[in-house]
Amino acid sequence: MRVNNVLGAKERRLISIAPEASVKEALALFVEHNIGSLPVVDASGKLVGIFTERDVIFGDHRDPEQFHHQLIKEVMTPDPFTCSSNDAVHEVVGKMSRNRVGQLPVVDEGKLVGLVSVGDLIMALYNHAEAANEQLAAFLYGPG
Repeated sequence: MRVNNVLGAKERRLISIAPEASVKEALALFVEHNIGSLPVVDASGKLVGIFTERDVIFGDHRDPEQFHHQLIKEVMTPDPFTCSSNDAVHEVVGKMSRNRVGQLPVVDEGKLVGLVSVGDLIMALYNHAEAANEQLAAFLYGPG
């Protein structure tokens, strides 16, 4: 199973933010769309960073008075780990675990095409295992 299978099953559209946006704008997107991270994309469409709930916690702890007024480019995680839509799901789960990240932007040929979370990948692996289990049961015991 590949990341493109996971992206195809997702119902949400990709939501990103510009580096010049404010933290306050990003937090509004978090709440409006019930998300916990935003890929940061420049005017040319290139991924330049990611802004996550973890960035919010660290930023608010460092400077609670000014953090919400700062620009995303000042507080984002630059050059985030990424994956491609052709990567195997189990390899991406391993990459996320090793690097202790909960979301990975999906980049193909330098273009941001999606975002996958640990939850997305676990759900895909679970559904895949369930389908394989049902096929095996049908083979062993017959349909129904």
